[in-house]
Amino acid sequence: MTWIAPDIDRRNEPYVADEREMLQGWLDWHRDTLLWKCRGLGAEELTRQTVEPSTLSLLGLVRHMAAVERSWFHRAAGAPHEDLYYSDDNLDGDFNDGTAESAEADFATFREECAKADALAADLSLDHTFDTTRGRTINLRWVYTHMIEEYARHNGHADLLRERLDGKTGD
Repeated sequence: MTWIAPDIDRRNEPYVADEREMLQGWLDWHRDTLLWKCRGLGAEELTRQTVEPSTLSLLGLVRHMAAVERSWFHRAAGAPHEDLYYSDDNLDGDFNDGTAESAEADFATFREECAKADALAADLSLDHTFDTTRGRTINLRWVYTHMIEEYARHNGHADLLRERLDGKTGD
């Protein structure tokens, strides 16, 4: 039997909250939305690339966002980390190397990376700064905002991929 992406109870975004709760709430909503777009699909469907010539798949998006969660939040907290799924020799491994056989583990990795990101950021102020590899100083607030933007963009991609797979659309 093939693995099926589980159903998810998507958390609502906050309507009234302080800045930290608002940023975390929107990030959580977008994380849930990506998984919500995948729910009910089999592992083979999750790997299907349906918007040629792009090589994007829903599984590729899940893998990519796990890698992005790890990269930004570990850097913000000054925590050591290795890149997930890609290397200098394989820059698109996150998007292109997921398989039906890896889907269940890749979804588990996504959830683990989100939990680790939350734990790393929990005790940091939104004004906490760190230097990027490009020589910029940014703060944790920027990371939250960037992650929300990154998810919003890729959740739009997920809409198109899902619609091509089975016609389902949604918010």
